[in-house]
Amino acid sequence: MRSSGLRPGWTTGACATAATTAACTALFTGGFPDPVTITLPKGQRPSFALAVEELGDGSATAGVVKDAGDDPDVTHGALVRATVRPGPAGSGGGFRAGPGVGTVTRPGLPLEVGEPAINPVPRRMMREAVAEVAARHGGCGDVEVEISIDDGEEIARHTWNPRLGILGGLSVLGTTGVVVPYSCSAWIDSIRRGVDVARAAGRTHVAGCTGSTSEKVAVAEYGLPEDALLDMGDFAGAVLKYLRRHPVPRLTVVGGFAKISKLAAGHLDLHSSRSRVDTTFLAGLAAAGGGGEELAAAVAAANTGLETVQLCAGRGVPLGDLVARAARETALGVLRGAPVAVDVLCIDRAGAVVGRCEPAGPAGRD
Repeated sequence: MRSSGLRPGWTTGACATAATTAACTALFTGGFPDPVTITLPKGQRPSFALAVEELGDGSATAGVVKDAGDDPDVTHGALVRATVRPGPAGSGGGFRAGPGVGTVTRPGLPLEVGEPAINPVPRRMMREAVAEVAARHGGCGDVEVEISIDDGEEIARHTWNPRLGILGGLSVLGTTGVVVPYSCSAWIDSIRRGVDVARAAGRTHVAGCTGSTSEKVAVAEYGLPEDALLDMGDFAGAVLKYLRRHPVPRLTVVGGFAKISKLAAGHLDLHSSRSRVDTTFLAGLAAAGGGGEELAAAVAAANTGLETVQLCAGRGVPLGDLVARAARETALGVLRGAPVAVDVLCIDRAGAVVGRCEPAGPAGRD
């Protein structure tokens, strides 16, 4: 973070662990540690201030306000609560979804259907924290931990959870406990979980879409259900690399012409700060597609990707189709022979298709 000047933050899982540690301590001792210190998977020992302390009859609740640092996390500022109660002797404890925490309703995620959406690493962190507190105070680790997040159900509407079949609230996430600003790891993890859910549902055709307009086109063209739509954003490489290891028979890539032209040129990260529309590359495609030197020069000098499409359309050169085919070749190269057929749709800002190619690959045709 020193090079960027951005401030890191804490995952929902780290906050839940801190709240669990404080609540468990209060259950055994009657007092809440404030601040409360936890151990993260990589050994860091951060401390968290408590926003809630409630000692009830046979239970204790503590709450921590999530600080995501400088990351644009929708859960920044959310109040994460943990309520700890004694569980049956010998049970080893367990987890419950309180208000604002979702429940898994579809297969394909790293949790069984019906389980609270508390991911494996946060579960391990909380179990270890409970065991440590119990050992320190001579208590028993057979406790039930209920995690809740204030306004979590509303916040979850702005996440992938509804599409993944996680209903009723947010997921408790995190593999390191630390949120790295703009790391993109959460988005990429959501892409992977989207593929997992589609495979578990038996989908044989998924669409990697760069945005909401692309998703609408995928539905209109192919009638795909919601769980077959992958919100790819700029992370084409993340979709392709995960499908290489976890294949689905057909992938349609749908996106704006400019972004697809970047994929055609070999870029796997389509963000404007990390790749650009290469009009020289597009000029080469136009020339190869039958355009003359004059058209190629005009394409090379164009201001926008869509201007190149318009220039070529006026000369009868299907630049959109040529870009779609080149993007398909890039995708197939990343897939490295995985049993996935790929086709591509290029659209304009209004959602009109300006280029397409047929599926090709081990399971497709050209």
